[in-house]
Amino acid sequence: MELLPLLLACSLLFTVAAPARDIASVCASQIREYVEIAASASELEQPRQFFKENSDDTASTIFVSDFPHRNSSGLHLTLHHPQSPCAPAPLPSDLPFSTVLTHDDARAAHLASRLATNNNDAPPRRPTSLRKKAAAAGRFDDSLATVPLSPGASIGVGNYITQLGLGTPATSYAMVVDTGSSLTWLQCSPCVVSCHRQAGPLYDPRTSSTYAAVPCSAPQCDELQAATLNPSACSVSNVCVYQASYGDSSFSVGYLSRDTVSFGSSSFPGFYYGCGQDNEGLFGRSAGLIGLARNKLSLLSQLAPSLGDSFSYCLPTPASTGYLTIGSYNPGQYSYTPMASSSLDASLYFVTLSGMSVGGSPLAISPSEYSSLPTIIDSGTVITRLPTSVYSALSKAVAAAMGGAARAPAFSILDTCFEGQVSRLRVPAVGMAFAGGATLKLPTRNVLINVDDSTTCLAFAPTDSTAIIGNTQQQTFSVVYDVARSRIGFAAGGCS
Repeated sequence: MELLPLLLACSLLFTVAAPARDIASVCASQIREYVEIAASASELEQPRQFFKENSDDTASTIFVSDFPHRNSSGLHLTLHHPQSPCAPAPLPSDLPFSTVLTHDDARAAHLASRLATNNNDAPPRRPTSLRKKAAAAGRFDDSLATVPLSPGASIGVGNYITQLGLGTPATSYAMVVDTGSSLTWLQCSPCVVSCHRQAGPLYDPRTSSTYAAVPCSAPQCDELQAATLNPSACSVSNVCVYQASYGDSSFSVGYLSRDTVSFGSSSFPGFYYGCGQDNEGLFGRSAGLIGLARNKLSLLSQLAPSLGDSFSYCLPTPASTGYLTIGSYNPGQYSYTPMASSSLDASLYFVTLSGMSVGGSPLAISPSEYSSLPTIIDSGTVITRLPTSVYSALSKAVAAAMGGAARAPAFSILDTCFEGQVSRLRVPAVGMAFAGGATLKLPTRNVLINVDDSTTCLAFAPTDSTAIIGNTQQQTFSVVYDVARSRIGFAAGGCS
């Protein structure tokens, strides 16, 4: 079955192709601004050159390097919007926003199904056809046996992109970042069954002097059940086989492996990850996925002994550059909310929404409505889902505050829409309050979203299952996940 190579998109940008020189100039400007900000904060000793023009003087190299570096405040990585032309694996600029919303709805539905289902009792999905496909290709290897897959979280189309180095010597790969996933994996040569097209070369473990396959007896093999919601398998050569499946039928199956992971000049030996031999679905041109969920096999947990058990990010717009930081942070700049405890899924990040306001006035609903559903914060969901009663009150309040704006028909899952573009409408400020006093004071760009050239819609949707704080509302805020102190913090102006 053919699946569209849609990586993970949030909104549309550059609906017509821009000249390579113009795009390179935009990207160079973004990196230059990031360098200046970092240098002013004493994060860098010397700026680095990121872009160069081709010798024919007709085009420029769009993307030369991300900007990883480590200092006393942690490990800093450049983070890209999935449709930024500066991303190492950007999406097509003409991807319909209706497609974005369709896959976003699938992601939200499957996150909800994870909380509603006891995964130990969940019926297995269809088995992977590794044995049959590999044999047909003349490359049969019984070390990858047929294994059943259970539903996981949908990858969706909203995750942001960064770079990760792997192996000795290190090679850099474009990876999507996901707070809803635990296991980090990437495509590996020889791709016994299938590898999707990716930006740059495949990782070849034979070229790394520090690579090692993980045996079935290793404790990390047993931890795969919690990390992937699928049981591990064991090859005839005693190599642990992982199975990372997603609710939209995307999956990656391969060998659990160990190698040195690196970011710029910082390297961390003994990193456990998946070396994918059958990778099919909505991964676009990325090499794989970085898992940041609360699990022993996540990137965060594995680097915590060296860097600390926290990470922060600023999710950029398509026209800007953000960051992902692993390790210590400046605690004084944030307002905090406790990570809510939940037995539904120990790997996800739960929060407690306590109130919302429009134009400074609280919504006219009972405070108990906000906590009527479990609420998670997620980096890969585009549209925030609210309990139906909360959403209805928000929709009415926003529409009333925009009384002079002409209404437009519903667009996909978005039913509060207006004629015109966000930049030309008078939009009320929307506030989101969380337990403990943390707040998000949303500017216009985090309240409404342009869905086409003539329509903008409220970037929220109702749900009766699981509430989700999505990335449209998080964009340009600095968000810190302090796992060690069990709290999440918000600060405005994170990407500037």
